[in-house]
Amino acid sequence: MRVLFVCLGNICRSPTAEGVLRHQLQAEGLGELIEVASAGTGDWHVGKQPDSRTRRAAQLRGYDLSQQRAQQVKAGHFNDYDLILAMDKSNLGHLRAMQPAGAKAELDLFLRRYEGALDEVPDPYYGGEQGFEQVLDLIEAACRQLVIELKGRL
Repeated sequence: MRVLFVCLGNICRSPTAEGVLRHQLQAEGLGELIEVASAGTGDWHVGKQPDSRTRRAAQLRGYDLSQQRAQQVKAGHFNDYDLILAMDKSNLGHLRAMQPAGAKAELDLFLRRYEGALDEVPDPYYGGEQGFEQVLDLIEAACRQLVIELKGRL
C-alpha cells in the first residue's frame, strides 16, 4: 500500500502529513507494510527540506522531517500510489487535471475524508507559528483515522 500527500510546494502541509503518518504507522507496527511520501503541485522548492517553521513545530511533537526533500507530482505517481490525498481543493483540482486516464490512484481531499470538520488544511506559509501548530493538530487527528482505514485495507 502506498500513500502520497500533496500540497502546493511540498514544504509545509504535505511533508507534515508524511512525517505524522509514517510515525503513527511505525507505532502501530505497520511501517514496513505502507509506504508514505509527499509531493507538491509546484516546482519552486524541489530538492529542499521542509520549511524551517514546519520542521520546528514537528520536532516539538516528536516528528523528524529533516530527511525529507521536496518533489513535484509526476504523471507516474498516479500509478505508483494507491491513495493520493490533497491538502486543499486547488491541489485536488490540479491532480485531477493531470491524472492520466485509467490510473489506479484514488484521489481525495485529506481532511474531507478523515477529519470531517474542515475540507482543507490551511496553508500556514504566510502566517505565524500558530498556523503550523493548527496544521499539526488537524493532520494528527486525520492521520489517526487514515491509519484505521489503512489497517482495514491490508
